[in-house]
Amino acid sequence: MKKCILIFDDDPEILTVSKIILEQRNYQVETRVCCDDIIKDIAIVKPDMILMDLRIPKIGGEQATRLAKSEKATKDIPIIIFSANTEIEQVCERANADGFVKKPFEVKNLLAIVEQNILKHGE
Repeated sequence: MKKCILIFDDDPEILTVSKIILEQRNYQVETRVCCDDIIKDIAIVKPDMILMDLRIPKIGGEQATRLAKSEKATKDIPIIIFSANTEIEQVCERANADGFVKKPFEVKNLLAIVEQNILKHGE
């Protein structure tokens, strides 16, 4: 069964490019342009990993990550902050995220962090 990645980003081009890259590596990819109902989205999609943009409508990526990490049902799903924010490392720590990918990203870096973290879910 394919591993599933849920991507939250308000930029349709980033979503399209990321989805193509990850689907070529045989991942199932679901995308969302806002994260105002992250717990419901996670329950529906049941992802093995999440890529989370910080500048996303409604509650924002940092708060959405904190919320997902505070819920018993979702706390163990790896969440990777996916952003051009210059303070991405500090945000990652504050939100209790599992890692980060700086935008613009290199494909090999994205794939490395995905492969590193997607194996954690379900262990």
